[in-house]
Parts: sequence; C-alpha cells; structure tokens
Amino acid sequence: MAAALARGIRIPIGNVTKETAMVRFIFYLALLAGLAYGGLYFYYGVEIKRALEHRLDDLGLTAVEVKSIDFPPMAPVTNDAQISAEVSYGGAEASLDIRVIGHPLFSEETRLELDSLQTFRLTIGAGK
Repeated sequence: MAAALARGIRIPIGNVTKETAMVRFIFYLALLAGLAYGGLYFYYGVEIKRALEHRLDDLGLTAVEVKSIDFPPMAPVTNDAQISAEVSYGGAEASLDIRVIGHPLFSEETRLELDSLQTFRLTIGAGK
C-alpha cells in the first residue's frame, strides 16, 4: 500500500457507484417526504382542533373543552375525512364523530359536520 501511494496510484476508500448514489438519493427523498408528511400531519391536527373549538364557541358552547382529536393517517391528504374528538364539560366527557369537508391548508373553506355522539361518560361525586 505504501508503495502504491509512493507511485501516485489512488486507492479508493469509499467507492461510490451509480447504484450507491441512487440508493442514497431514494433514501434522502423518502426522508424528506416523511418529514413533509409529518409536518402536514401535525399541522392538520392543530388546525382541526382549532376549527372545532371555534365551531363550538360559535354554537355558544364556550365551556366545552376539546381534549383530543383522532384521525386516520391519510386524513391530512384528503378533502373529506372522518375524525373523532374527545370533548369534556365539567364532569361529562363525550366522543364525537365528525366529518371534515375541505382541507385547512389546501381548501378555501373547511366545514365540520357532527356525524354522531359515540360515547358519553358522566362522573358524579368524584371526590378529591
């Protein structure tokens, strides 16, 4: 090896072939797509929760608190999605099925329609 270096022959340390470059490109492209989708998924959840809180306020239900929003993985890339929301008021909790028509980022208008009341839990006399 020392003789090869003395004669000026280059010894490849990291041989990058076209296949290796393509695999790296596909890996980084998948990583970038995953980061973009993760950001869209997070943004969708925040915007739907804000829209639901705003809709409840418009109905005069300002004391109702939205605890969580659950939606399928493909909801952020569609214009029509079924989501579920956990809401609470005092000692009562409920699960709501909501249909989202439109998209908070891609549509001019997003409409929320209450499909059904899934569960209702009432806590009476819960001591501290």
